[in-house]
Amino acid sequence: MQLNKTKILVLILLLIITASVAFYFYQKDSDLPPMTVQEKKARFKALIVPAVNTVYTKLLSQYQEVKKTIEQGKSSEKIKQLKIEYKANTHDELLMALKPHPRSIAIAQAAMESSWATSRFFRKANNIFGVWSFDEGEPRIAALQKRGDKTIWVKKYRSVEEAVFDYYRTLARSAAFAEFRQTKMITDDPYVLVTKLDRYSEKGHLYGEELTSIIKFNKFTDYDKD
Repeated sequence: MQLNKTKILVLILLLIITASVAFYFYQKDSDLPPMTVQEKKARFKALIVPAVNTVYTKLLSQYQEVKKTIEQGKSSEKIKQLKIEYKANTHDELLMALKPHPRSIAIAQAAMESSWATSRFFRKANNIFGVWSFDEGEPRIAALQKRGDKTIWVKKYRSVEEAVFDYYRTLARSAAFAEFRQTKMITDDPYVLVTKLDRYSEKGHLYGEELTSIIKFNKFTDYDKD
């Protein structure tokens, strides 16, 4: 137990150092005023939490409606269209896709991926989750750094709410997160679920550990209670 606490404290310290360094460079490329850590987090919450709450509520309502229809043995055109949209072959797969995961996870990922809403991707494109773009026809912006000779593109959203919805939709559709979807039908424990997000980041299993630290340190599970 003591080793686990020590490990979490070390991760938190590393995250704080990383965020501080990243924030310094982000501010050099932005018109953001100097902020304390507390001010930065307060700004982040004001920008992100309302959008997460709105999207989560809508998705939960849709999930409950579809679940009720399926349990009644009924079918509908809406369910057929949702199966196509979410690449679901069965009712069970559709429900796995539609059930929204805890808000604490979404908020923690937003904080990590956007350096608390200070990243260039967020400021220029409302891209709070670092979602890449592979479609030349959609709104997007180029990253400042390349991978070899290849330009990295990220999606550009009209609003934070649109970005949050697309993030939930990505986790609901991608084959990479099939185990994550299966697990959220068994538990709503964010600390269990984040261990299934190793494919969201090149950090692998460390990604889940960092999310765990962010959720615990910032008490983000409070957003899962209502």
